Amino acid sequence: MATTMDDLLEGLNEDLAHEYQSVITYQLFATLCTGPFRNEIREFFRKEVPDELSHAEFLADKIVALGGTPTSQPGPVTLTRENREMFEIALQAEKDAIERYEERVRQAEELSLTGLKVQLEDLIVDETNHKEEMEMILRNWKGS
Repeated sequence: MATTMDDLLEGLNEDLAHEYQSVITYQLFATLCTGPFRNEIREFFRKEVPDELSHAEFLADKIVALGGTPTSQPGPVTLTRENREMFEIALQAEKDAIERYEERVRQAEELSLTGLKVQLEDLIVDETNHKEEMEMILRNWKGS
């Protein structure tokens, strides 16, 4: 089935909801983390917030440019008080974002929106870097 502009806009709004979700999640994880490495974990999640917020701003602007209306609703936020689980939740969110953006790249290409395709590929690079950083943090993690 051929991708329509409505399909793309719906997908971009799904992506936007998940970027909002990431901003909220990372901000709350920065607050909820505890233990001997609290300051380092807090700083890690705090520094992720501006990246995710910039992704949200890009998506909202692009949705408007393409004739749509940006969502104001975040995706569902999953919280925990366990530091390791915070990284596991965040890692899964990054993996999911990469999958969604890969689909959006395919849709943009199908609609001959080359500029959007390239910009989405840049988001994939950012999300991949976040994913790899979290994978390295979780590697050989001992305890909770």
